[in-house]
Amino acid sequence: MAENTYKKIEVYFRTHDKAYLFLRIIYRYLPLLIYAVYPVLLINNFIVIIKGGSPENFIRTLTVPAVTFLSVSILRVIINKPRPYEAMNIDPLIKKDTIGKSFPSRHSASIFTIAMASFGFSVWVGIALIVIGIIMCISRVIAGVHYISDVIAGAVYSIILGLIGLII
Repeated sequence: MAENTYKKIEVYFRTHDKAYLFLRIIYRYLPLLIYAVYPVLLINNFIVIIKGGSPENFIRTLTVPAVTFLSVSILRVIINKPRPYEAMNIDPLIKKDTIGKSFPSRHSASIFTIAMASFGFSVWVGIALIVIGIIMCISRVIAGVHYISDVIAGAVYSIILGLIGLII
């Protein structure tokens, strides 16, 4: 997104208190909601094992997100892409002190890998988490802390790893 587009978005949110509050709520609490779902998925899959079921879903639900999170964290350090507020003359709507490490978005990667893992539990939960993930990604771009390419790369990377994890 171009600098002038970010500035227009910033002016809109700074002059519309309710919209700005809504953005801050989405930015802060949607990731927490998704992260709360993850332990529930693990516990559910563990209960299946206790009841005599196969441990496959538990292992997938544990390993695929872990591998995704670790590999995305390493990629971010290696690529070390500056964030929009570093590269452009913009004031992010949500203050963030992080320098670099913008690509790929770790929030995006985490949320989409948890969404992929949830498909083993329920297709509807997986779909709901993907929709929530898209909304969360949009909030991070609007806030000026990630580029569109950052959140798309994190989502696509996670979806691919998630599909591989589901197949294996």
